Amino acid sequence: MPQRGTAAFVQRGSGMSTDVSLGLLWGAATHQGARRTLNEDAYLASGSVFFVADGMGGHDAGEVASAAAVEALRPLLDSDVVGADAVRCRLRTAHDAVRAIETTPGRGAGTTLTGVVLTGQSGEPYWLVVNLGDSRTYRLADGELEQVSVDHSEVQELVDAGRITRAQAATHPRRHVVTRALGAPEDPDADFWFLPVHAGDRLLVCSDGLTGELTDERIEQVLLAEADPQVAADRLTHEALTAGGRDNITVIVVDATGLTGALESTAPRDGRGRHEDDEDTVPRRSPWKGALS
Repeated sequence: MPQRGTAAFVQRGSGMSTDVSLGLLWGAATHQGARRTLNEDAYLASGSVFFVADGMGGHDAGEVASAAAVEALRPLLDSDVVGADAVRCRLRTAHDAVRAIETTPGRGAGTTLTGVVLTGQSGEPYWLVVNLGDSRTYRLADGELEQVSVDHSEVQELVDAGRITRAQAATHPRRHVVTRALGAPEDPDADFWFLPVHAGDRLLVCSDGLTGELTDERIEQVLLAEADPQVAADRLTHEALTAGGRDNITVIVVDATGLTGALESTAPRDGRGRHEDDEDTVPRRSPWKGALS
């Protein structure tokens, strides 16, 4: 069964304040995949907080790293509306927790992190999308799927430089080498985006175990075909497993429901602001060289 949550906002304008109720409906699924004996993914899906972490460092660290990151973010569940400063604070805590993990000499623990929290701007609801690494957050709006997050990976840098195409990136031998992650020697440098919430928005948060098996076009088709977010999450996970399941697979689907008509004009639909053969995710820099997710 899908999980439900609600949040209340106060919309201000023309000297008046109006209470606005926003409902969230979500489903989540995870699987170790067809080739793995351990699931090094972890996720947090509750209240207004939705994150997926994909651990790196092999069996001695990957599972521990993703779990540590998720636990460090768990205090965010205490608030219906989470502020960006609170997210930054918890990211620092998560980074320190991952850095403290003891691993085999020469190998460091790390984890990607991507997700969305419900926040507010001037009393109006916004999605705050956060990303480190190559797990992904998407938004389905007006029948079209858009990747909101930008992969922090070597192949994405090659695509941005025009040296390879997106199609070539899907099979490039360095496609699982990430350039940012929690637990890296550098301080966490997460991307943040604020997206206005609209009725009918559907958010997808997933590890690369999904996107490594299914194209964006197929993911879009499933999200459009399945109205229930739990059914959609289960189906996407099953299809990725059937397609090969070479990595751990984690999927969260979040729907915005219950918005009043007053919120339909809060911002343009396309408004998006940036605020500041084993399928393994591998960190680029030492001391993680050779670490597996």
